[in-house]
Amino acid sequence: MDPRFGEPPSLRRPDWDTSRALHQSQAGRAAQRLTEIAQAAEPGTRLGSKDELRAQCGVSVGTFNEAARLVQARGVVWIRPGPGGGLFAATQSPMTRLGNSVLAMDTAGTAGATVAEAIRIRAALEPLLLEDALWHASPADVAALREYLAEMAPAVDAGDRAVFAAAQWRLHHYLASLTPNPMLRSLCTNLFDLIEAEHAEAPSTGDLAETYRSHCALVDAIDARDRTRAMRLITELAGERATRPD
Repeated sequence: MDPRFGEPPSLRRPDWDTSRALHQSQAGRAAQRLTEIAQAAEPGTRLGSKDELRAQCGVSVGTFNEAARLVQARGVVWIRPGPGGGLFAATQSPMTRLGNSVLAMDTAGTAGATVAEAIRIRAALEPLLLEDALWHASPADVAALREYLAEMAPAVDAGDRAVFAAAQWRLHHYLASLTPNPMLRSLCTNLFDLIEAEHAEAPSTGDLAETYRSHCALVDAIDARDRTRAMRLITELAGERATRPD
């Protein structure tokens, strides 16, 4: 990842132990339920007391409190203590709603469908990233992309799919870092992390040599500012990912 932009927002699941993972998933589902309740209400509406809402979510006090903190931090609700208090629907800006939609992808409970959707969205957005790379990639950026290609090459010879996939993801993360559009950069980085997290343990099958050659040609096209060739290659790579078996 390009150090100029620091650590990107990430949807990748931490390596929790079983009990903590269960707790976090329950809090995530409760937070999603609270979000749905808040979004169905007018801003400023009292959604209910903590006890009332906890009963709707069907979770323990500790889990509910964590979920309430999550939705409050996301700007979905505000919390007022004391008599007549509870959770109230907050006014959300379009950017807040977009952020909450991305965060909700990790707790939707339909991982397979979510990843398939993420791959489709990624395919639609990568030409925008590539367009910016063609405009903004410096010679140093092209050299950095070639370093990732150099990591991929021995993995092709060794048939090491895990190493190959890791270098490939770093190359695409770097491409995403080249866009000056912070919204596009953040959205694509989160999509990449979501897809990578689901496939990290079992990189998809396919012809590593062919994929490597396509990435080499893509970097060459960026270096040459050959937009026509670069767009054709990114479209072919997106089509390969869409049809490749897991």
